[in-house]
Amino acid sequence: MPWRLLRHAQSSPHRCRPLVNVLVWHVHGSWTTAFVQGPHRYLLPTLPERGPWGGGRPAAWDWPASAVEVSPEELADADVDVVVLQRPEEIELAERWLGRRPGRDLPAVFLEHNAPRGGPAASSRHPVADRDDLLFVHVTHFNDLMWDTGSTPTTVVEHGIVDPGLRYTGELAAAAVCVNEPVRRGRVTGTDLLPRFAAAVPLDVFGMGTDGLGAHLHCADVRTVGDLPQDRMHDEMARRRVYLHPLRWTSLGLSLLEAMHLGMPVVALATTEAHEAVPPGTGLCSTDVDRLVRELRALVAEPERARALGEAGRAYVLGRYGLDRFLTGWDAVLDRALEKHHRRGARQPVAAGPRE
Repeated sequence: MPWRLLRHAQSSPHRCRPLVNVLVWHVHGSWTTAFVQGPHRYLLPTLPERGPWGGGRPAAWDWPASAVEVSPEELADADVDVVVLQRPEEIELAERWLGRRPGRDLPAVFLEHNAPRGGPAASSRHPVADRDDLLFVHVTHFNDLMWDTGSTPTTVVEHGIVDPGLRYTGELAAAAVCVNEPVRRGRVTGTDLLPRFAAAVPLDVFGMGTDGLGAHLHCADVRTVGDLPQDRMHDEMARRRVYLHPLRWTSLGLSLLEAMHLGMPVVALATTEAHEAVPPGTGLCSTDVDRLVRELRALVAEPERARALGEAGRAYVLGRYGLDRFLTGWDAVLDRALEKHHRRGARQPVAAGPRE
């Protein structure tokens, strides 16, 4: 196998022939949707019950045929070139199912989606710190700053989005919010702030585990739409006048980037990496909740300004979080992991044979 991942000169960066067999679990649907648009072959562990360790292909997203479901039994004989790990438990699973150790016996990358729960404290020491056989990838520079990975070599590949197209109509005088499990996650997702925002404009909340949210908050103006297939969710979000991103402590919500791709004006808490996604002139990003409330109310009342702000935000994210930039970054990561493993193998001492 060539160690440089060469492309066909006449092909689009994400429409090339498969070059590498990548083992990757379906953990985060939106991120994986972008990742599997690349030129490679993506092997997705699949269990009969599906679940977190064998989810396979999802029903809610449109993935290319190069994303292939494989059972643990099939993986034992599969031609896997590199493993993309996203949870520490996958290291043991990959070894058991492949009969080879990620990092030791085949190239491996560890991708961390989340910011450390404890912030920049003792609990930010990552479970795969000090692994010289892995390449560690962060999805934001904020995460790279906050996680302690010791001597494990690290890099950052910022998010990329499959462009859903400019769909914004803003016909409904309400704000869209997209968050999973807001009741369970509470302050992390800014759930406690929703009644303050709902006092300014009605909120329509999309995502998993949102049933009963309005009753939980005792707020009739927090309405739940629920978990919709991605394409339909994008259509419905784009009908709302503005997008609200109230999350306090997440990596960088892909729903925020998707809303900006749709052409929606956004109002966001300036926490973690959000300020990078919403620079001045593309929306309002602030830690002043009263200011955010005022802007939310103003955007709902001013449809033309809302549309202009959304168009500016879309232009920005198409460049900063575009799919081609994301896939090019990941090709560089896979190339580096392959070369790293090749060099590591070349350094291993060779046992002397019997003397004649």
